[in-house]
Amino acid sequence: MTDSLISPVPELAPPRKAPQAVTDLVENIERTWQFARPYREEVEQEFYRLLFHLSPSAREFFPVSMQAENGRVVRALIRVLRLVHRPDDLVPVLRQLGRDHRKFELHPSHYEAVGTALLGSLKHCLGAVWTPEVERAWAEAYTLVARAMQDAAADAEADGVEPPYWTGTVSEHHRLSWDLALVRVELDQAMPYRAGQYVTVEVPQRPRLWRCLSPANAPRTDGSLEFHVRAVDGGWVSRAIVGHTQPGDVWKFGAPMGCLQVDRESRRPVLMIAGGTGIAPIQAIIDDLGRWVDNPETTLLYGARHWDDLYALDRLYSFSTSNPWLTVWPVVEDTSSTPDAEQATTAEAVTRWGPWTEHDILVSGPAAMIEATVTELLRVGVHPSQIRYDPFLTA
Repeated sequence: MTDSLISPVPELAPPRKAPQAVTDLVENIERTWQFARPYREEVEQEFYRLLFHLSPSAREFFPVSMQAENGRVVRALIRVLRLVHRPDDLVPVLRQLGRDHRKFELHPSHYEAVGTALLGSLKHCLGAVWTPEVERAWAEAYTLVARAMQDAAADAEADGVEPPYWTGTVSEHHRLSWDLALVRVELDQAMPYRAGQYVTVEVPQRPRLWRCLSPANAPRTDGSLEFHVRAVDGGWVSRAIVGHTQPGDVWKFGAPMGCLQVDRESRRPVLMIAGGTGIAPIQAIIDDLGRWVDNPETTLLYGARHWDDLYALDRLYSFSTSNPWLTVWPVVEDTSSTPDAEQATTAEAVTRWGPWTEHDILVSGPAAMIEATVTELLRVGVHPSQIRYDPFLTA
């Protein structure tokens, strides 16, 4: 059953024998997305209407209030499809997403319905701009993405090593400030994650609203996880965690994802840049490096708007005193609370204290901070291959 406005994705059919060049495919996607961006809300509304029409069972994957969903699936799909020209970056991400999405018990029909709804919503809003060539470009890109995710999910099921999701019980919850909480969770089954990765989390106060959180500790023998969560404006999940989480709550976790890590074998110096609760995965990596005496020379640039927001600074300073390979540089945008502090954004600081062209660089924090900092690093001559970051939404 399909909508009269659309042509369905052809059951994730194999690519054509003579597919359009990848560069042309990407150009068609980018050009049409620029046309569609002003109508993003209309695209999102039409996407969900079509999806639930094509696959009524898909409604069970979303929260009761679609206001809380806020177009996240559409934005994530668009972001991924615009990366099809970078397979070295995209394929590992898709394999991680495929493993993670096993928690939803997705079937091939769900993938087909999502692809059809996405193409249909874009066609609905683009009108004459939606040519057969444009439709082929979006369909081929989605087919590649969906197939990679399904293959990864099938491989994970065949291995039988990882469950579709993990569960854990909150053992501790206390506020570090009025809008920031530290939460410790005891897992029921060990999770094989790497320091610096993140996981999707579902909490009992917000069922079906999965959000990304980064453990702030390296893997421990007892399997416990520590999270730092800040309540953000409009954040359905973050505000529930900070304000209403209690010991005994049972959380669900998807498969670990992310690319933040340090290559100890390269011996290159490392620059870590963290803003806000983006310090959590960086702290986990530093915690993990503490297992060795001999580590790369590591500089941590830790930024926030106010001095009081640098909640992990004392712990990091204490760690650096016994680990001489680590240097911690705090920066704040507003120095009114501590005039002696370095005043700068993280983007300004990397320019002021460089050069960093010989460093491996990890960036972690709010999306806007990551974008500004990475842009500045590229401007001052750092090669993109030296920079790692995991942009995701945290509300």
